[in-house]
Amino acid sequence: MRFIDTRTSLLAALLAGSTLARAGGVPVVQEVTITGNRPGLIGVADSATDGVVTAKQLATRPLLRTAELLETIPGMIVTQHSGDGKANQYFLRGFNLDHGSDFATSVMGMPANVASHAHGQGYMDLNFLMPELIANVQFRKGVYAAEDGDFSNTGSARIDYLRRLPAPFVDLTLGQHQFRRVLAGGSAEYAGYDLMGAVEVAGNNGPWDLPAGLRKRNGVARLSKGSAGDGFAVTAMAYESDWTATEHVPQRAIDSGEIGRYGALSGSDGGKTHRYSLAGEWAGGDAAGASRLSAYVIDYGLNYFSAPSGFIGGPQGDQHEQADERVIWGGEARHTRSFGGVELTAGLQLRQDRVSSLGLYETVGRARVRTVREDRLTETAAGLFIEARRQWTPWLRGTLGLRRDQIRAHVTPTGGEFNMDNGGSAGAGQTSPKLSLVFSPFGTPGPAEFYANWGYGFHSNDVRGATSATHPADGSAAEKLSLFAKSSGAEIGLRAKPLPGWNTSVSLWRMRAASELVFVGDEGVTEARGASRRHGLEWSNYFAPSRSVNIDADLAWSHARFQQPVENGGSHVPNAIPLTASLGLAYEPGGAWFAGLRLRYLGAYALEETNTHKSAPFWLANLKLGYRITPTLQLGVDVLNLLDRKANDIEYWGGACTRGEQADGSCGGGIDGRLVHPLEPRTLRLSMRATF
Repeated sequence: MRFIDTRTSLLAALLAGSTLARAGGVPVVQEVTITGNRPGLIGVADSATDGVVTAKQLATRPLLRTAELLETIPGMIVTQHSGDGKANQYFLRGFNLDHGSDFATSVMGMPANVASHAHGQGYMDLNFLMPELIANVQFRKGVYAAEDGDFSNTGSARIDYLRRLPAPFVDLTLGQHQFRRVLAGGSAEYAGYDLMGAVEVAGNNGPWDLPAGLRKRNGVARLSKGSAGDGFAVTAMAYESDWTATEHVPQRAIDSGEIGRYGALSGSDGGKTHRYSLAGEWAGGDAAGASRLSAYVIDYGLNYFSAPSGFIGGPQGDQHEQADERVIWGGEARHTRSFGGVELTAGLQLRQDRVSSLGLYETVGRARVRTVREDRLTETAAGLFIEARRQWTPWLRGTLGLRRDQIRAHVTPTGGEFNMDNGGSAGAGQTSPKLSLVFSPFGTPGPAEFYANWGYGFHSNDVRGATSATHPADGSAAEKLSLFAKSSGAEIGLRAKPLPGWNTSVSLWRMRAASELVFVGDEGVTEARGASRRHGLEWSNYFAPSRSVNIDADLAWSHARFQQPVENGGSHVPNAIPLTASLGLAYEPGGAWFAGLRLRYLGAYALEETNTHKSAPFWLANLKLGYRITPTLQLGVDVLNLLDRKANDIEYWGGACTRGEQADGSCGGGIDGRLVHPLEPRTLRLSMRATF
């Protein structure tokens, strides 16, 4: 895998950008080949939790869902509480990230998080990714980098695709529950230009009593020349998906036998979505410095139907539709240059969401019966940042950053009995200083480095929460809320190579968030859930005892509390996972056989603020085995949930009613209880790859 890194910080300039090496005292642009691993960044990283995941690491990783590739980030948990066509649920550093509100992801320079989304702020649907095409995943945690803006409280990831495939190929995968997938890709070269393309078609019913009927169509075409640090690329992508969903259900409905373990309360939940995009990027450099330009446009849509509370409202059910139609465009420009021993990077980021329709509707069997709210909006976000890096002494280097973010938005109500006065304009800004210090007492590169990081960050709130004066469901008064939910964080860490082939990193971190403000798409309002504080400890290891075997092991502990008691006098942050662990073994000798084994542990977490009710902890194991019959033909088998654990992908605590409870009159205004979405049972998938 090839990418560009700076001399003093691999991820500081572009996380796939330019490097300034010194030859005779003159800065020159140089491409560097990295064959190391995610923690092996001594001498270049800005923190103990910066990292790089290579294509080789992904190749032997068994995946139930596409977005699980983010679990290569130590401590990250990716799960699901609904159908697989919907964005996943993410957890990191004591945050229930919901569908992406506090972790920023970009793909080839395009943001994956969607602001002011119909279902949830920062909605991050990664189902359009093709893992086999990924060149690298470059990640960092915390709020310490000036180039990271909205949604990056816990960190960020930048995903890049290959510019050229080694050979044309066709992958065919078949599995239980009518899982089928075909992926075909290839490359061509003409007059010095590389063209890479791939097409994916997939379907799945899942183990659910109500078949998921997932249908996925996906394609990408990429024209490029040169490298990520000195060249250009134009990428077109198209993704469509539709599905039927089994939502989380009350545990008591399963226990009583009203529905089966894989049963659903509603027979028509699910949805359809699309994402069409065009992106361009250019990078170049000379003795004076390095520059990068990028631009993108995305056509995005979602129609999502769900009834998470079942039948509280009556025998017709509580189903609603969340609809989102928008065009997102934006780009970035940055330049890096050295002045008197200081490396300066300045950049400007611009994004505008032009949302033609953003709606919440009451529905029965996916037919609209009432408009709760419907809006048209334009949201423009601009970020200006500057970073200064310097090697102060042979044992000390540092990065000082400053970022300014500004958001302006205008909302025009177009429907809803109690929503028509909720329009208007809103604007806000924030200045966020950043600081990173790296101590290298044993020389650079040496056996160990120490890191100290500090900074301010934020996630934006749904702009409708900043303009709405009434609750759209009933017309009651609503408090207008800030566009910014501010945060601050700090971290100290160590990165070391105790033995040949063994890289380890340890970090101790803390974070404060001024407010846990979130937009609740199910109700069409923004809720304030109080200020919070978090701290934790992370330990990550990567061990390569030979060229054929790689072992990684991660442990992450966190403590999340509201600063003041909230509901029922409790201070626990619901669904903040306090302990996660993972262990992976990859065997890839380059011969006939290859394999990957993954173990993942989720500790028990509070389901509500008093911690009276907690989830059940569990281990999960996945296995991948492969055999190369010839150099151009290989077979594989994935065994997902290898030990057939009867646990839950996700648990919540909340009010809901089953059809039976509504019929016998015991529902009332809803029955509080445990809401669960079970793990899929042991699942076998067989694959065949042919290269040409």
